[in-house]
Amino acid sequence: MDGSILESIGVEIIGVMSPVSICMLLVVLIVYSLTSFSSSSGEPIRTAANLVYLETPTDSTSEKIEGSLLNALVFVILIAAVTFLLVLLYYYNFTNFLKNYMRFSAFFVLGVMGGSIFISIIRQFSIPIDAITCLILLFNFTVVGVLSIFAEGIPIPILLRQVYMVLLGIIVAAWFTNLPEWTTWTLLVALALYDLVAVLAPGGPLKILVELASSRDDELPALVYEARPTVSRNPRGSGFGLLVGGVSSESVEVEMTRHNPSDSRNGGDSDETMEETSPLVPSLRDRMRSSSSGSSEFSSIDRIHQTGTDIIEDEEVDLSPLGAILGMGGDESRRGREIIDEEETSRGIKLGLGDFVFYSVLVGRAAMYDLMTVYACYLAIISGLGCTLILLSVFRQALPALPISIALGIMFYFLTRLLMEPFVVGTSTNLMMF
Repeated sequence: MDGSILESIGVEIIGVMSPVSICMLLVVLIVYSLTSFSSSSGEPIRTAANLVYLETPTDSTSEKIEGSLLNALVFVILIAAVTFLLVLLYYYNFTNFLKNYMRFSAFFVLGVMGGSIFISIIRQFSIPIDAITCLILLFNFTVVGVLSIFAEGIPIPILLRQVYMVLLGIIVAAWFTNLPEWTTWTLLVALALYDLVAVLAPGGPLKILVELASSRDDELPALVYEARPTVSRNPRGSGFGLLVGGVSSESVEVEMTRHNPSDSRNGGDSDETMEETSPLVPSLRDRMRSSSSGSSEFSSIDRIHQTGTDIIEDEEVDLSPLGAILGMGGDESRRGREIIDEEETSRGIKLGLGDFVFYSVLVGRAAMYDLMTVYACYLAIISGLGCTLILLSVFRQALPALPISIALGIMFYFLTRLLMEPFVVGTSTNLMMF
């Protein structure tokens, strides 16, 4: 492999970390600025995350721990049940119902939950605006958001879609920061554990859902953020032609396809393909095989060349637009690839909206204590996300996106709160450190 893996995936990693950082930053600003939006001073709000137990400041520590564990258990069970229902509906081809449900969900989040935050901003900063203008702006904001995310057949800029996906994460995370402290920490740990099971277990709901979508060659019926960076050609003739991360609500996976343009000039029979699949995204090779059974667009080449430790496998030649993008064909696919490369960029890493939400919830909860804990949690989460992406590319094994980042974030939060903050404050007040 020419060059370093880190050099090849650097653009994609930055393309994911930047929106995650923006989402966390804006949630922290909302927590700091909108004191009227926080429910800490009033009666606790009952949501799906605290159906069993409403935490109050007068409760004992044992009661808070027991109640938060029950809340986390019920919430995870609800998420698992909804995900399996989603899989069942998708299995029986209720795709229109699922699309309309996601449109309604996005409309509700942007219009109702986002409108509540918008009204809190108006009240907090005393913005002079009348009710009619506010309603019109909110309606336009919501409609444009739904269209930019779910519009079919309309040329929507990818940047606009990315902005609204980040806004969805910000709005949901801002509402989750209203949960009590013990419930929040227990919920984050429970969701990280559920993420492991849902992605890696043989019968995990997220695994089943993505396998169904891949077998049908459909878009994943979930809200995901797509980085979609521009992949440049390596002048030395060897590089990653595609780096894809498939994410269903709370997980991330990387699939890499390496293509040597110099070999394709010899007829396309010596393309070097390296694929790594996961429970989330099935192999492109398997997808082509399943498609070739009922289509004449694929011709099978069964030769496998092995030289030392390098294996070059000549799989089926794809004459479809997908094959043109990946460079897995002869002259026809190369001509198609040249046309397609001029019109659109390759697909990049996809990160589930749930990752945005719960990363931001952790940082938002840290912002309720001190800025020092915010810095520590932010660095921990970004480091965990980077480690996840690097491990995926190095070890060729699918990993969910939540566990490493959530574990590091929680650990850094309590270490900073219990050890670093008292030390720094004590040394500063005694003029031992400036």
